[in-house]
Amino acid sequence: MSTLEIKDLRVSVNTEDGPKEILKGVTLTIGDGETHAIMGPNGSGKSTLAYSIAGHPKYDITGGTVTLDGEDVLAMSVDERARAGLFLAMQYPVEVPGVSVSNFLRTAKTAIDGEAPKLRTWVKDVNTALDQLNLDSTFAQRSVNEGFSGGEKKRHEIAQLELLSPKVAILDETDSGLDIDALKVVADGVNRFRALEGKGVLLITHYTRILRYITPDYVHVFVNGRIAEQGGPELADALEAEGYDKYLKAGV
Repeated sequence: MSTLEIKDLRVSVNTEDGPKEILKGVTLTIGDGETHAIMGPNGSGKSTLAYSIAGHPKYDITGGTVTLDGEDVLAMSVDERARAGLFLAMQYPVEVPGVSVSNFLRTAKTAIDGEAPKLRTWVKDVNTALDQLNLDSTFAQRSVNEGFSGGEKKRHEIAQLELLSPKVAILDETDSGLDIDALKVVADGVNRFRALEGKGVLLITHYTRILRYITPDYVHVFVNGRIAEQGGPELADALEAEGYDKYLKAGV
């Protein structure tokens, strides 16, 4: 069982003109086995929510709470959040020259579990994960994200997700820059993860196309740092047809 609970979260960033509030009181609970999709226009605060939960130092928490299974996430360091069971797939994964995918994955697994995985079974697990994501086994010897295509970067993120097996996966625009084939492969990986017991998914996206392959339990519309509306999968269909204009005009 795992529950990520966000209550009245308020987040600011420092600008040349002083602090600017981005999140203005976000309340959201991701329960065991649930998939939540957050949709909204550019600049609405979707990515800020993701990075604030993960512990990015750019974002100042000015109010509210975030707990994972009752534990105070905001009191944890970034690595403690990962060990507690939080995972962030970034919109723009960074390059790590000189560090192979294989070493990166094994180091991450060791840090999270507190002990190194047995090499023989680990190699098999890595190769299986890569194969399921249409990545050749030689991919493991390449430097992390260096020279990767957009699709390779996103598939590598999902390989991390499957091998590290967190409690809650926060996926920040995982569908951006993917062609239809890569989108299906990535969606299949997310679906394999969320089919496991005790997993939650927070999926951030602009578009409904990924929701054709990953059916959310709940959809939340983000506008101006707040949740303007929430509902089931049918809400995504309405957004596809009508866009965000009515929320923007309402000045939510």
